[in-house]
Amino acid sequence: MKYTRLTKEQLEELHQEFINFLATQSITGDEWKNLKEEKPNVVEDEIDVFSDLVWEGVLNKVKYLENISAQQMHLFHTTEKEMKLISVKVMNPDIDLTTSVGFNWFKKNWQSDFVDYLTASKAYTEDKNLDKFKLIQQGAVITKGELYQWFDSIIG
Repeated sequence: MKYTRLTKEQLEELHQEFINFLATQSITGDEWKNLKEEKPNVVEDEIDVFSDLVWEGVLNKVKYLENISAQQMHLFHTTEKEMKLISVKVMNPDIDLTTSVGFNWFKKNWQSDFVDYLTASKAYTEDKNLDKFKLIQQGAVITKGELYQWFDSIIG
């Protein structure tokens, strides 16, 4: 398995897609019931393959990722050739960017001496989607990129 297995909730949301996937494997509803009873390892394998296909489809579409913690923001733009990063560090220990109070402080004080910025870019490894997935595993979330684009227009 290349990524991680979808959760039960995610699989339930993708119920129809999973049925279609099983159909492409020539597995009928009755056969699926039999497999669950008689060959649970085959069932596990099919769920893993489906999970990887879903992740691959999602990761192909990812353009922006954000990882925001109490004092740092890592904003990623995943272009065709490389990953671009805007890193923001708040050097005020009383500020927590994950709270509305902390983020509002940041919006007012983003140009202060208490805020450091760094930009960088990095080429992908041989597997660009796996690179994106690793960022998600480290806590990044997929976004539309408004925050990245705003910073890019200011400091870019």
